[in-house]
Amino acid sequence: MTTTPAASTPDVLEPAASGATNPVKIDVWSDIACPWCYVGKRRLETALSQPGAPDVEIEYHSFELSPDTPVDFEGTAADFLSAHKGMPLPQVEQMLEQMTQLAAAEGLDYHFDDVHQTKTLAAHELLHLAKAHGLQAEMKERLLRAYFVEGQHVGRVDTLVELAAEVGLDADEVRTALADHTYADAVQADIAQARAFGINGVPFYVVEGRYGVSGAQSPETFTHVLETVVAERSGAGTTADAAQ
Repeated sequence: MTTTPAASTPDVLEPAASGATNPVKIDVWSDIACPWCYVGKRRLETALSQPGAPDVEIEYHSFELSPDTPVDFEGTAADFLSAHKGMPLPQVEQMLEQMTQLAAAEGLDYHFDDVHQTKTLAAHELLHLAKAHGLQAEMKERLLRAYFVEGQHVGRVDTLVELAAEVGLDADEVRTALADHTYADAVQADIAQARAFGINGVPFYVVEGRYGVSGAQSPETFTHVLETVVAERSGAGTTADAAQ
């Protein structure tokens, strides 16, 4: 887990053509062990709940913040961050308390004392399987809640199978896919694409293949980007900066 803060205004990426009546495509690079990713998810959902918000299609992409994390890390989330970032434990504990309060403002009940720090590779493979069955959004939400709110060990196959079954995936298919690493190449393709885009931290949002939004931005920022995209589709907008 890392605690990369919300940061930066949107960047303009390479243009991408899109039909005026199609949903706005939002590609999200994130990690289920990233507290800002869950906060960013809620803030985007707030923006999308506003009157006049466009229809969107959201696709989640894999990004491992700490790929060297063992599946069974011995210690707390604070212990991990203290060692990982080289910060004093009291400072990390204060940072996590601030993160807990920030998450609470978005309706999220974080319990960092219960978090099982773990490698998230298998969870990313599961998200690709869920995408193949049209259940990626449900699986993403379930994994985030299991990790940050419920303190479940999402690095273990048995836990992932149970969570997947809850959202409607076949338990036997999930267990086989994880054992065979069926979606390992898809995960690595996501990570390679992140590198190509210059993504160094998450959450990172790419809207219509054109606007890159870094960090758990405010609902107002997301709304402004979406309004810009819709205006450009109708010919009423420009390709100027998406948010100030």
